[in-house]
Formats: sequence, C-alpha cells, structure tokens
Amino acid sequence: MEVKDKKLYIIGVGGFGREVSWLAERINACSPSWEIAGFIDDDPTLHGKEERGYPVLGGCGYFENCREEVWIVCAIGSAKTRRQVIEKLKKYPHIRFATLIDPSVLISEENTVGEGTIICANSMVTVGISIGNHVIVNLDCTIGHDDIIQDFVTLYPSVNVSGNVLIEEGVELGTGTQVIQGKKIGRDTIVGAGAVVVRDLPEKCVAVGVPAKPNRVLN
Repeated sequence: MEVKDKKLYIIGVGGFGREVSWLAERINACSPSWEIAGFIDDDPTLHGKEERGYPVLGGCGYFENCREEVWIVCAIGSAKTRRQVIEKLKKYPHIRFATLIDPSVLISEENTVGEGTIICANSMVTVGISIGNHVIVNLDCTIGHDDIIQDFVTLYPSVNVSGNVLIEEGVELGTGTQVIQGKKIGRDTIVGAGAVVVRDLPEKCVAVGVPAKPNRVLN
C-alpha cells in the first residue's frame, strides 16, 4: 500500500501501543496517511524486538540523531507519565505530534481536537466539543455536547460523558465511568472504574463509587 511520506513513531510498547498501531493501519486502509516506523520505549529490555511486525527502535534518546521531520503519538495511558514524556520530546524541533482518529468514530466537524490526541474505535463525539492536546479517548466512549476536555486527559474504555462537562488537565476516567451533565472534574484527579460522577470533583484526588466520592488526596 502506498502511503504519504509521514513517518509515525508510537511511544509505548504496551497493549495500548499495539492497539494504536492497529488504529493507524485502519486509517491507512481508508486513506493512506502514515508510514509506521516503529515503537519507542525507554525500557532497554524491549529494544531490538518487534511488536505486530514493527521494530522497537529504542528510547526517547533515539531522536537525538534524527534530523528529518517525524511524527509522534504517545500511547501511554497514565496522564502523568504521558505529560512527562511529551515535555521531554518537545525539545526536538523536528518532531511533530500526530492526531489519530479511528475511521469508525462519529465526530462533528465543528469540534476542535488538539495535536497528539487519539480517539479510538466506536466512540462518538457529538457537537460543540473542545478536546485538548495529547488526550486519549479509548474504545467505545461517548462525549456529549459542549464538553471541554483539557490537555492530557485519559478516558479509558466505555466512558460516557454527558453534555456541558468540564474535565480539567490530566484527569483519568476509569473504564465504564459515567459523568452526568454540567459537572466539573478538577485537574489531575483519577476516577475509578465504574464510578458515577453526579457532583463536581476537586483537583488531585482519587474518587470512586456510585456516586463518586473522593477517598484519597494525590500529591
């Protein structure tokens, strides 16, 4: 298959990284867009191996001697770790950040989606929505009208966010989380799997349960 001359490197060789390589293949099947160059991971025991037929080329230092324009997407679920990796990669002037949206996603053209963001298969993003940079929207999520999702947010699979919700930077919503309309979730808060958010949540806490309540403060 002929693809455009845009080399894509996937940061992270975990399960989600492999899913993102498949997502890029699905994009190419509809509209050739990416040359998938391989994986980058700072775990030296993985270097030189292959995953799904793509090489693990090295750690982030791999880009020290690379001067051609390359495209990066970070497939690390942890918002905190993802932010740290992206800050490290921003020092390289030849790096660009790819936005990957699965062909099956239903998304209005009026929405804004930032650089480095990944939206996975069977998700729905309705209208009037702002999604920031380096956000992960995993499989089968719904995002309702007029939501604001700031940078480095992670929505794990099957999260449902109703309309007029503000999700601040670095929030993680566990698998199956439900957020009712008009709520705010503060910066860097982690919401446990299966929780139902029916009231605003403060920043830097872990919240669990139905309804979701903070049970631990994060540093």
